[in-house]
Amino acid sequence: MFLSTYYASSSSSPIFRARTLRLASSLSPPPSRAPPSCRSPSFSSALRWSRGADSRSPLSLRAQIGVASPALERKIATMASEHPFNGILSGLPRPAGGEFGKFYSLPALNDPRIDKLPFSIKILLESAIRNCDNFQVSKEDVEKIIDWEKSAPKQVEIPFKPARVLLQDFTGVPAVVDLASMREAIKDLGSNPDKINPLVPVDLVIDHSVQVDVARSENAVQANMDLEFKRNKERFAFLKWGSTAFRNMLVVPPGSGIVHQVNLEYLGRVVFNTEGILYPDSVVGTDSHTTMIDGLGVAGWGVGGIEAEATMLGQPMSMVLPGVVGFKLSGKLHDGVTATDLVLTVTQMLRKHGVVGKFVEFYGEGMGQLSLADRATIANMSPEYGATMGFFPVDHVTLEYLKLTGRSDETVEMIEAYLRANKMFIDYKEPQQERLYSSYLELDLAEVVPCISGPKRPHDRVPLKDMKSDWHSCLDNKVGFKGFAVPKEQQEKVVKFSFHGQPAELRHGSVVIAAITSCTNTSNPSVMLGAALVAKKACELGLEVKPWVKTSLAPGSGVVTKYLLQSGLQKYLNQQGFNIVGYGCTTCIGNSGDLDESVSSIIADNDLVAAAVLSGNRNFEGRVHPLTRANYLASPPLVVAYALAGTVDIDFEKEPIGTGKDGKSVYFRDIWPSSEEIAQVVQSSVLPEMFKSTYEAITKGNEFWNQLSVPSSSLYGWDPNSTYIHKPPYFSGMTMDPPGACGVKDAYCLLLFGDSITTDHISPAGSIHKDSPAAKYLVDRGVDRRDFNSYGSRRGNDEVMARGTFANIRIVNKLLNGEVGPKTIHIPTGEKLSVYDAAMRYKSDGQETIVIAGAEYGSGSSRDWAAKGPMLQGVKAVISKSFERIHRSNLVGMGIVPLCFKAGEDAETLGLTGHERYTIDLPAKVSDIRPGQDITVTTDAGKSFTCTLRFDTEVELAYFDHGGILQYVIRNLSKQ
Repeated sequence: MFLSTYYASSSSSPIFRARTLRLASSLSPPPSRAPPSCRSPSFSSALRWSRGADSRSPLSLRAQIGVASPALERKIATMASEHPFNGILSGLPRPAGGEFGKFYSLPALNDPRIDKLPFSIKILLESAIRNCDNFQVSKEDVEKIIDWEKSAPKQVEIPFKPARVLLQDFTGVPAVVDLASMREAIKDLGSNPDKINPLVPVDLVIDHSVQVDVARSENAVQANMDLEFKRNKERFAFLKWGSTAFRNMLVVPPGSGIVHQVNLEYLGRVVFNTEGILYPDSVVGTDSHTTMIDGLGVAGWGVGGIEAEATMLGQPMSMVLPGVVGFKLSGKLHDGVTATDLVLTVTQMLRKHGVVGKFVEFYGEGMGQLSLADRATIANMSPEYGATMGFFPVDHVTLEYLKLTGRSDETVEMIEAYLRANKMFIDYKEPQQERLYSSYLELDLAEVVPCISGPKRPHDRVPLKDMKSDWHSCLDNKVGFKGFAVPKEQQEKVVKFSFHGQPAELRHGSVVIAAITSCTNTSNPSVMLGAALVAKKACELGLEVKPWVKTSLAPGSGVVTKYLLQSGLQKYLNQQGFNIVGYGCTTCIGNSGDLDESVSSIIADNDLVAAAVLSGNRNFEGRVHPLTRANYLASPPLVVAYALAGTVDIDFEKEPIGTGKDGKSVYFRDIWPSSEEIAQVVQSSVLPEMFKSTYEAITKGNEFWNQLSVPSSSLYGWDPNSTYIHKPPYFSGMTMDPPGACGVKDAYCLLLFGDSITTDHISPAGSIHKDSPAAKYLVDRGVDRRDFNSYGSRRGNDEVMARGTFANIRIVNKLLNGEVGPKTIHIPTGEKLSVYDAAMRYKSDGQETIVIAGAEYGSGSSRDWAAKGPMLQGVKAVISKSFERIHRSNLVGMGIVPLCFKAGEDAETLGLTGHERYTIDLPAKVSDIRPGQDITVTTDAGKSFTCTLRFDTEVELAYFDHGGILQYVIRNLSKQ
């Protein structure tokens, strides 16, 4: 599609020419394998389509090609008509006669290597074969995947076209802002703005905006939704505009559920049937926990918002063919052990093994003991153990779940028939084909014990029996991931106060937040109903959660409410304060709302290490709530148990949780349900009709959403006074000529970090601190503090987000000699400034900056603002010991150079203080740069060291040449 304009570019290079057909591919796939594109603008019909009713007609190949030359058109038409793998296109017969459709048969290749491939790699192979036209995907790419055993260790590059893209509103708003900005940019370059449209199906679920402002109230859902719409009306109207302005974009209104559970229960297809061509479902999403869908046998993982935008616009994803860790499960979980206990154990094992950039594929006889919800719980936490995805191949358990969640019998029949025919279905009743994996792990499920993780990282697992001793160790230890450095004489301090007229007390370890929150666990009926049974037993024995503990329940979908009511157990959760507060992502992302003022002041004034216990998947310091320095991940039943105990400083085996109504001590064992009790309630309470009725109702929206009026224009009317939606400066002054490669000269170090700096540290998240640069910006524009909302809700405003970058109150910058907080040293003057103010001073003085970090830089959520923010602050490069996969890709997408220290080296071993000026000697031409090459870094202090350049593919180099991935897309679209 871009070939003719490609060669006309004055900056074309061998890198471009080497893979011209791939890099300059058309922005829409050939008709024979295109995913559905155009949806009805009707919300209801769009969602009906998402369950499998194909409603599009194919675009003509000529329309896709645009203004390419006639000779090129003829060549492409020939390629399309002569698919290299047409010989294996086979019919899939229906048992009752006729056929479901055609599919590209892997067995028909008669290649024994394919039989030994991991299931997850087979999905990549099928995609490459189906998309192979020697234009976007070559036969060489197909061969690389077939020869996975030998090619994966070589870190070879392959293209991948996912079937669809999934967004939530925190990442969806900036994505739509970028698309709207791209329309204006392409218009300014003299081209048609309507060229900017998603070309693969995009589902955007608004689920991250609800906050727990009101808790422990029967009216909490309505009250929180009222506040949610009041705060976010402008954002929601913007998204509703996007759903009509852009073709192929479905927006699910707020109050419907969390994106991952909606995806699992409703949006996931498992197998597509598009115009008679069958192929596996696959998805990339802008939330790192998109991996939850892997539990359904759908290949899915998180990407940055920047990468997702390019995927929406038809760009094939360039990825390194991954290694696959085979994780064998055997045995059976003991009574009382939950899926959460299992996933925390798996997370710790895989973190220790090292799986960054890899797939993990689960197999073994223990699989039959895991429900689909249990599998989804494990898959969901792939980012916590560092893998690209944790994949569970489709088997009978998957099929039963599809039926339970309302998929039709015919659809399930088609899915099974296709996957069996293509040898992508696993039947544990049959002899198993031995599969090759890059490495192997094994876990006997019987070895899993009840546990929690914390106090600051999800992979710091603590067996429940060791929790009390581990807590006291944390109080003693120096400040770090497992330490608070509380002096011995202060550890037993008890602070008494009045809570709304009632006597109350707090101490180190007191639980002030107990949240059953969405994402990891609320798709799992066993742990949700298990929590309800704990509440019931506690009520019957006379135990009550103390009123100063902020309790909340945020289900992942309306189905949870239905089965809690069906079971008759919701009333017990309500009695313990776990009223439903909303349907969406809450406490786990910092939307925990304020603590009661009396509680907040006691914690702050007495420097207490207060605790939060939540059933989420992230517990990095400063994320859940600014005042909870200790945050523990636990199963929903354990969340209730710790809320009842009121402290994490307890040995559940030996110490009573409280005193019952008969005056006797009540122990953990007295309120803990058996696996059999839970199974009986699940069996009688979770019914297929609940899923059908929930997702039929979801198409109707809600009163708030339906009342939003939006303009019908295809270009967005930017409001210069808006503090929510702002036109970003990424494309300001952009011309058709790419800027080319640029090194870094005499840069100052903006920040000097140690290990495990997460995207929570980098990207604005949670509440906006009253003394922050972002707060000053809002106040200057007349925004009252009570209306600040969260950083997540303001992701559509680059001015707020740039000021909130590196603004985490728990960030540790070594330039500050141990001081904790969002400040840095402005090296030329020695002044201590906020990071934003220092960055702006460097920029105004024309001085470049870099960031130096340790291992696992950018771990955590796949936040595009963790790359956009540093770019807006003027950061030109990041040098670290290692990067989290998505974050490194996002840095490249925003034109920031990622470099890695050589093995065994870091800032400390090299004697770098961060007060030097750094020059990064990149070749002047992109054509002279190679992925992974050595780059010399020199300082004005006379030091010189070698780093590895972490552009991992030639495609990433192409993006860098253009100043970023979005600029690359705009220039090529403009030439059509």
